[in-house]
Amino acid sequence: MQKYKESAGGILMPEHKLIASGSWLGQIVRDGKIIDEWEDHNIVVNEGLNSLLGVYFNAATQITQWYCAPFEGNYTPVSTVTAATITSASTECTAYDEATRPAYNEAAPASQSITNSASKATFTFNATKTIYGAFLISNNTKSGTTGTLFSAARFGTSKNVVAADQLLLTYTFTAASA
Repeated sequence: MQKYKESAGGILMPEHKLIASGSWLGQIVRDGKIIDEWEDHNIVVNEGLNSLLGVYFNAATQITQWYCAPFEGNYTPVSTVTAATITSASTECTAYDEATRPAYNEAAPASQSITNSASKATFTFNATKTIYGAFLISNNTKSGTTGTLFSAARFGTSKNVVAADQLLLTYTFTAASA
């Protein structure tokens, strides 16, 4: 009997009646107006799952700050990608004005979800780029390869940005009884 199955943006474990999933909501703002908005499900990578389990069940050190990062490579994230490999595998985009990766400033969990919807990660681009996806990582250094990678998503369609465009990213992670 299969112990789990992938569902839209998550993992369903029917035997344990648990579903865990995440999604990215993106917006592109140009001249003060939202010109594109979308939502895509992510993959929570093995490194992120191990971190979550380690903190909750094995007294591992909690990561108290996470960061969002976009990527410009035509890349589909896989479960084995890590903080050490995501920047090169996905071709992390660093063509934005912010000095570091923007913080994921989440609110307290509610209704079995946690999100940064009240404080979206904001990227102000300084070049024309095509953005294919985003990831959540514990290191704020642009192109940094240390820390822990939690999740990554390839957007359903690539997103074109020009200098002065803003990309606003919201990440929501949900764990609930199925």
